Amino acid sequence: MASSLTCTGVIWTLLSLLCAAASCVGFFMPYWLLGTQMDKPVSFGTFRRCSYPVRDEEKQATVMLEQCGRYASFNGIPSLEWRICTVVTGVGCGLLLLVALTALMGCCISDLISRTIGRVAGGIQFVGGLLIGSGCALYPLGWDSEEVKQTCNNNSGQFVLGSCQIGWAYYCTGAGAAAAMLLCTWLSCFAGKKQKQYPY
Repeated sequence: MASSLTCTGVIWTLLSLLCAAASCVGFFMPYWLLGTQMDKPVSFGTFRRCSYPVRDEEKQATVMLEQCGRYASFNGIPSLEWRICTVVTGVGCGLLLLVALTALMGCCISDLISRTIGRVAGGIQFVGGLLIGSGCALYPLGWDSEEVKQTCNNNSGQFVLGSCQIGWAYYCTGAGAAAAMLLCTWLSCFAGKKQKQYPY
């Protein structure tokens, strides 16, 4: 089984898979923002939420339902900024995943990744990381939504956390994007083998 990757290319492949996995897992998990509401822990992602208030008809009161789920519709996402963040970050994660899987195939298929293809893949990773980074930068603009304010003691605003804190999933997504932009893009330049020159 011939590989089209150099030794640096194998490292690039492993790092690409790691970056894509970190960004995708962080993006999907609803632990970007952590707070409390009615003495129950509440967390938000870009398109998912854990713990939300529901009306209990038996008790005639509002209670917190402690489970995670996505918003019923795209328009149900609390703010326009979070909707944009969801789309931008999702596209970025898709690009990182596409390059990582292509790099993985390059380990098994000869002549799949040349020097030029490696550099193009690195460029795609840079764009993917940039999109995810943009999504992470947009996320705090949505902290002034009513749902977030209820969770953060009505003290939150754009770039103001109030009583809430940033969760591990936000850092995981951002770290994956940063590593993809800085390390993977650089390593991709040396990932592919030089193509053989045929005499005909």
